[in-house]
Amino acid sequence: MLRGIDVVLYEKHQTGEDAFHAPVYEVTPVTVHNVLVGAPDTAAIVNELTLTGRRLAYTLALPKGDSYDWHNVTVEFFGQKFRTYGDVVQGMESLVPLAWNKQVKVERYG
Repeated sequence: MLRGIDVVLYEKHQTGEDAFHAPVYEVTPVTVHNVLVGAPDTAAIVNELTLTGRRLAYTLALPKGDSYDWHNVTVEFFGQKFRTYGDVVQGMESLVPLAWNKQVKVERYG
């Protein structure tokens, strides 16, 4: 049986504005269970770098029923921090036979 790992997602919630009217965020770590981490092939890395200028590190498969916002957030797994980019690609939940129906790309982040 396939089983994913725990990934720490750093959720951002806007708490106000600073003196220049830029948003101020509070970051809260949330553990998301059963996330699959896939390594991209060389062609995918080269294509992403050519098309977007970002170096694709991994692709995350998110479990069905996940309701978190994965757009441009920091995630942590394997003892390293990564940043999601691009849109979440979602399949029809009832037509996907396994426990995961969404994918998001991540790049290495400081």
